[in-house]
Formats: sequence, C-alpha cells, structure tokens
Amino acid sequence: MPGYELFEYLDEDGEVRTVDAADVNVWLRETTGQDFTAKDFRTWSGTVLAAREFAAAGPAPNQSEAKRITVSVIKNVARRLGNRPATCRKYYVHPAIIDAYADGSIFPTMAAGEQQSNAYAGLGLSPEEYCVMVIVARHQENLAGKLRKTA
Repeated sequence: MPGYELFEYLDEDGEVRTVDAADVNVWLRETTGQDFTAKDFRTWSGTVLAAREFAAAGPAPNQSEAKRITVSVIKNVARRLGNRPATCRKYYVHPAIIDAYADGSIFPTMAAGEQQSNAYAGLGLSPEEYCVMVIVARHQENLAGKLRKTA
C-alpha cells in the first residue's frame, strides 16, 4: 500500500528510520535497472501460485467443476497473498493462467516444463515459473493475433 511503513531500522546515529512501499519500489528500480514495482513481484507470485494450484487440482470433468476449482484456487492464492478473492483475481493472477486451466493447456505445458528443467535452469526459474512465462507469452501472442485480424 502506498505510504505504508513496512520496516523500521536504526541508522548509524541510533535514529529509527522507516522503510515504506515507495522506498522498496525505488530500490527495486535501482537494483534491476527496470521499471519494476513490488506489485509486479506480487503479481508474479500470485500467478505462479495459481498455476501450481491448478496443476495440482487436475483437469475438471465439466464446466461447473472447472468454475468451482477456479474459485477454490483463487481463494487459496488470495489467502496466501492476504487479499480478498476478487482483488486477487483482478490484480494478482494473470488471466492467461485461468484461461489455460479452462482450456486444459496448462497440463501439457506444466508437464513439459517438468521434463525440460535444464532448459531454463540458467534463467533462475523454477519449472512452474518457466511454464507461467510460456503460458503468458502464448496468451500475448494470441491477443496480438486477434488484434491484427480486427484492424
């Protein structure tokens, strides 16, 4: 939350100093050289958690069960992030992961990621993170293709 004090520490003079969200975001930008914020990392974490949960749930036998599982996954991720489910779904789980669960494409992608762990180990990604990256990239390509067709 903007302005919320996250941590306190004692400086060299023994004065209490606070670290807030803006301080963290400045540090992230300086450290990465990119325009990242803590929210970007939180969204990444929520999306990866959702992918793991969906993969563990397995394929749904029908649409109503898929919706029930999706609600359950979002509730679990929201609890881990400390959010309400609606906030979590809207801001912290990429829609590509929900779509990939709904159409079943998450399962072969996750399975392939587990089998090819050496392909992305140098990137510092877990198998689930690599699969999320693949699913989100595929989603972006699909959106771009649809936009080209309507233009």
